Order: sequence, then structure tokens, then C-alpha cells
Amino acid sequence: MAATRAFRSLRKTLTNPKLDRYHNINQNQLLVQIQSCPQLPLGRTYISDMRKSAFEGNILRLLRQEIQYELQSHPPQQPITKFDSFTVDGRPGERWIRLKRQYADEDIKVEVTMFDGSAPAPSASESGSVANADDMQLHITLIVSISKGEGDRVLEIACSAWPDSIEINRLFIRTNKKLAAEPYAGPDFKELDDDLQDSLYDFLEVRGVDDKLAVFLHEYMKNKDKAEFRGWMERVKSFIERK
Repeated sequence: MAATRAFRSLRKTLTNPKLDRYHNINQNQLLVQIQSCPQLPLGRTYISDMRKSAFEGNILRLLRQEIQYELQSHPPQQPITKFDSFTVDGRPGERWIRLKRQYADEDIKVEVTMFDGSAPAPSASESGSVANADDMQLHITLIVSISKGEGDRVLEIACSAWPDSIEINRLFIRTNKKLAAEPYAGPDFKELDDDLQDSLYDFLEVRGVDDKLAVFLHEYMKNKDKAEFRGWMERVKSFIERK
């Protein structure tokens, strides 16, 4: 919401035909004199530079206001580097994170996106009513990769993380070698036998990919979303400030 507000506010300001109101009367009078003076061939350049300065100054003002608002409403938090048996690599500046752990002779890697979609919450779907923002639940995609020893085969399981649950979507075996152009990735998970589905959920759960992880990821991504938004605004501000 804060990002949307920032963009709308910037767009409204930058397309405002009354931008000249940010110049005071003395500046306007000076510009008119410079523009009309034949002895000053650089008058137009000077006017253009002053307008550019006012234009950029207004963007910087809005960015500073938005950054200050975000800092006050969502103070930065110390990055979390551990969850249960997983180490957490927050990858600042990127749209995903990585978790790693060992389980017996297996290397387990979980690559997780930031929020990448939403869907009506179960209660809203069951009631049949039109879902509003409060009835929506955010979606996170994660890919669980499991490898064993020196083998070149990797089991990959594509999942959805909802606010309080993990949902398996598909699983397949890949190799570390070059993949075929269109590898067969197996059937949709829901097409499998119910007992097999339950067993695969148990398989993930003992490896730490469970509903508790889903809850953790949603809280983590809320903080990362705020941190990445602040970082983006700081980078834009720094670029515009550069002379």
C-alpha cells in the first residue's frame, strides 16, 4: 500500500501543470527578465536548469517523507539468520531468500520468493461472498531441493506457502547436468493417490518443511518487503541527489 501511495503521489505531482507554484515570485520575475534579455544567450538553459532543480527537489521531498513514514511505522528489525534447523540467507536487495539444512545424508535447500500472489481466504471462499482485502491471503512460492551425497540427481518439490500451511504442487527428479528442452515434470500433485499425497507431506514434515515454516516465512517476508521498499527508495533518492 505504501508503494502504491508513493507512486500515485509522485505521478500526481509530476504531471501537475501548476508545478511553477513551487517557485516564489522573485524567482519568476528573475526568469522572465533573463528570458527576455537578448544579452543573455544562456537564459533558456538557466530556466531549464532551475525547472529541473525544482522538479527533482519535489521528487526528493516526497521520497524523504515516504522513507521517514516507513521508518516510523515499521522500524527496521535485525535480520533473522536461523529458524529451527535451517540457516537463513536473507539476500538483501533480491526478491527471494534461501534456507539450508542437513538431514541425515541429505542436503536440503529451500528457495523462497517474496509475496507473489494472493487468493481468497478459505472462510471467504466457503461463504461465497465477494472477497475484500481483509479476506485475502498472501501467497509465497518455495522450491525444496533435496540431494544425497555425491549423486547428480536432485528431488525438487514445488510448494505454496499460505499464512499457516504448506501445499505441495508438483515434484520431479532433475539432474545437475544440462536439462532436456522439455523435461517431464510429473503429474499435478492432486492427481496422485490420496495416501501417496499424505506420505509425501509426511516426508517434507520430518525435514522441517511444514506449517510452522509457512508461518515463519510469512512473518519474515512482511519484514523483508518493508526493508526492500525502503532500500529501493533510498537508491532512487541517492541517484537523483547525485550531481
